[in-house]
Amino acid sequence: MLDTNNGNTRLLVFAKAPEPGLAKTRLMPLLGAEGAARLQARLTRRALVTALAANVGQVELWCAPDAGHAFFAALSAELGVALHGQCGGDLGEKILHAARMTLAQERYALIMGTDCPRLTPGHLRQVQHDLQGGRDAVLIPAEDGGYVLLGLARVSPALFAGVDWGSGRVLQQTRERLADLDFKTSALDPLPDVDRPEDCLALGREYPLIWHNLTSEESL
Repeated sequence: MLDTNNGNTRLLVFAKAPEPGLAKTRLMPLLGAEGAARLQARLTRRALVTALAANVGQVELWCAPDAGHAFFAALSAELGVALHGQCGGDLGEKILHAARMTLAQERYALIMGTDCPRLTPGHLRQVQHDLQGGRDAVLIPAEDGGYVLLGLARVSPALFAGVDWGSGRVLQQTRERLADLDFKTSALDPLPDVDRPEDCLALGREYPLIWHNLTSEESL
């Protein structure tokens, strides 16, 4: 049996500060700037709780635009997670920097966002299991053509070069680069994330506490 929580895995949660106009901007037509920011805060906390419950290794919060926001400090104090600022230009550069730092100290890095309430501790344990079984990279695809999580046992700048971040081509481009690098890979079943108003409305019925009273005008 492969062990979890054996000190060789680190789980990195990438999050934006829940500032109006910065976070979840594509949801602002539905929620308003304040409501979108509140949703970002709730999703971020949920992602961290999920990561900690998986018990696969140390959990870190990688923060944008930096780690100095009071919201991040409060989460660190409450949940005991270390804070790091995201470094780099586009998202690929930021992931590359974080993955390199982590893999210099640990065997495996699990890198996730905050946009997928359906991500469970079981998913995270399965990704670690696949990495321990010899995979170089493990993906949890998003239904919109991106990915929810990327698990890595090694990393290369070529994995993130020329990817159209924020588009529906991210997953396919990432798979092409993994194949070009000859990485041994696996993937779990796709999961829905929350990027568009229709995502918010659909998942709001499944997770009412996350969506409750996000705006003063209406409750999802």
